[in-house]
Amino acid sequence: MTIRDVAALAGVSVGTASRVLSGNTATSPAARERVRAAAEKLGYRPDARARALRSTRSHAVGLLVSDVRNPFFADIAHGAEQAALASSYVTLLANANEDTAQQDTYLEAFLTQRVDGIIVAPQGEGGGNLRAVERARTPLVFVDRTVDGFDVPSVTADNAQGIELAVAHLAALGHTRVGYIGGPSSVSTGRARHEAYLAAVARHGLDDDAELVTVGDFRSASGAAATAKLLAGRRPPTALLAADSLMAVGALGEVRRQGRRIGTDIALVALDDIELFRELDPPLTVVAHDARALGERAMRLLLDVIDGRPAASQVLPMRLVVRESSTGRTGH
Repeated sequence: MTIRDVAALAGVSVGTASRVLSGNTATSPAARERVRAAAEKLGYRPDARARALRSTRSHAVGLLVSDVRNPFFADIAHGAEQAALASSYVTLLANANEDTAQQDTYLEAFLTQRVDGIIVAPQGEGGGNLRAVERARTPLVFVDRTVDGFDVPSVTADNAQGIELAVAHLAALGHTRVGYIGGPSSVSTGRARHEAYLAAVARHGLDDDAELVTVGDFRSASGAAATAKLLAGRRPPTALLAADSLMAVGALGEVRRQGRRIGTDIALVALDDIELFRELDPPLTVVAHDARALGERAMRLLLDVIDGRPAASQVLPMRLVVRESSTGRTGH
């Protein structure tokens, strides 16, 4: 079937049928209805490759998340995808798997596919194909994380506010030794949250023992290993603060393996909220931010860049959600 067949069945010119099927609103509602009905009846699908050659746009954007298994990034992807669809764009989703080499593989694929723009939750310090994207002048937006040295709009959470909320909450409950399970220093969120933890500990007069600080990789196994190290110390913490949801899951499992109870023997607070945390016994206290909003706003920023509109970076607030994992003891 061709567009001429659609136009003939709808009783309109080929030009009108083309405008309707390309999303141009400079047509009458009646014509749009007839053309769409004819296209559906005939099973007509526009040739996306030919349309891209004519318009120099593919109406596809790339979205590269850090770890597709992490519910937080799944929510970011959902928000971005829905915003793209609302503007007649499709999203090509890829998983960096917290690995710069895999990130490079997918960025190269996006460039080869000539997507109209790319959203990245970046790994590493900005080498490899991130620079290739910059050299290609492909519209680029960072989400959740940033990379120094790139003049790129971004949508991130207020990490300093989030850590402050968590530490202030635990300090108010009487905890002075708060064990921190942080992310890698190679990632902007890992660095920002670690710096915020140190500042909050000093601000609230808590114990600044270096043994209270551990580093993971934003995956559950590293959260478990960090928790085991913290609890095996000479003076174990009375509370744990995990810098992301998956490391919090690992921490929770390790505490239980040691026969201890969250909220009774030790408090636990996580950054990022996932549905599982509300269903635990006890439910987990979190510092939450809206992952879907991160994705949605990042996509809107990207579409602004694609269309040549101003695009300023945004920082979204975080909020403390108090549940029983932190309120079952007073600390000491």
